[in-house]
Amino acid sequence: MQTMNISLPDQLKEFVDDQVGSGRYSSVSEYVRELIREDERRKAQDKLEALLTEGLLSGPATAMTRRDWDEIRIEAVKQFEARKSRKSA
Repeated sequence: MQTMNISLPDQLKEFVDDQVGSGRYSSVSEYVRELIREDERRKAQDKLEALLTEGLLSGPATAMTRRDWDEIRIEAVKQFEARKSRKSA
């Protein structure tokens, strides 16, 4: 795990200390990690919404063929394997 130092104005430092002091977080590091995870989730949600909007605006729907489903399945397996190998690395 890497260490990172940040500088905060007094007002933000007090806010962070209050969050930790509330008992919800055991440390400043835990609080910051949670903020970063939440930002990752928000960005993933934004990306999903953009892709869904793009799909909705892309024109009229067409029927899915067996080949379409097979290609989607192959791509999903590739992405799953890539994530799995990154996690084990």
